[in-house]
Amino acid sequence: MISTILVLYYSRGGRTAALARHAARGVESAGAIARIRTVPPVAATTTASDPPIPNDGPPYAELADLAEADGLLLGSPTRFGNMAAPLKHFLDSTSELWLAGTLADRPAGVFTATSSAHGGQESTLLSMTLPLLHHGMLIVGVPYTEAALFDTRTGGSPYGATHLATAWNTALSKDEIAVAHALGARVARIAMRLSTAR
Repeated sequence: MISTILVLYYSRGGRTAALARHAARGVESAGAIARIRTVPPVAATTTASDPPIPNDGPPYAELADLAEADGLLLGSPTRFGNMAAPLKHFLDSTSELWLAGTLADRPAGVFTATSSAHGGQESTLLSMTLPLLHHGMLIVGVPYTEAALFDTRTGGSPYGATHLATAWNTALSKDEIAVAHALGARVARIAMRLSTAR
């Protein structure tokens, strides 16, 4: 049986979305299926609602996407060293999955983008792991066997894939792409091993 990895992200400027696409390619290179989903923005008022399908990009995530996935890749731009509110809002709606233990023992990796070199990449990655740990998920990082972690002069962390989005680094670097790809492939490989062991 082929494993499915949910690649769930929020992106405003397109950089986190680019990381998501490269992580998804890593998932597929390992022989799993990547299901890409996003979340809608949140507003101060809750009276308006977005259409169920965005005008462009992947569909909005539903709880069923999480429940059916064998693993998760979670991405967000950094907001003051934390994940963006739309992603947190979605995760806050997952209590029924938590109560049922649905996500327990499934692997998960995280990714982020910032507009400054010391903009809180690693604290954002860590903030995204907290709800996943509460769900009982198995956090997957990027080991230093990935050469791009030694070579990168932009983004990339053992905690997850990152992108440094500056005026001089508008597109993902080859090292950032390599780390995102490696993270996706690693989550997929672990998910497949775990699903055969069940």
